[in-house]
This record gives sequence, C-alpha cells and structure tokens, in this order.
Amino acid sequence: MNIYVGNLPKSTNEDVVHQLFSAYGDISKINLLKDNYTGDLRGFGFVEMPDKDEAMKAIESINGTEIEGRILTVNEAKPRRERSSGGGNHRGSVKGY
Repeated sequence: MNIYVGNLPKSTNEDVVHQLFSAYGDISKINLLKDNYTGDLRGFGFVEMPDKDEAMKAIESINGTEIEGRILTVNEAKPRRERSSGGGNHRGSVKGY
C-alpha cells in the first residue's frame, strides 16, 4: 500500500521516516520528494508497505503525530492524476479578431 506523508520538516530524512513506519511492519520503499533546484525536502513523501493491515495500522497511529513541531498528515496515497499538456491561451478569446 502506498502511503502519503505530509507536513514533514525540511530536516527529515529517510532514516527518520523508516524508523517511524518500521514499528508497524515491513517497508518496501520510501520516497521523499526534494526541490529540483535547492535539493531541500519539499515537505512530503511516500512510504510503501506491502501488507495492507500493517499500512493501515501505521496510518492510524502516525497521522496527527508531531515531529519537530509539525503535525504529520498521513493517509492512503491517491492515484496520481494525469496533467493535461495544455499550452493554449487561457486568457479567453476576443470577439471580432
């Protein structure tokens, strides 16, 4: 199960997240998103746990807990939505041209 973890402090690393979630079961992957330019943590990431029951227990237990003064938001990750390639003029059309 893929789990969203939000409101992480910028000082957090994979070891901290691993320690937090491993108390509830096996972890198959941790992905903390970082800013492409600065390399700083963007404040959220994902944890994959193969056992759904363990993942649900982790979500229930960790959601709302505090790390470095920040209250974590932890829930089942929603599937990623496709972004439209767009690129058109979104200012509206002008009649008569």
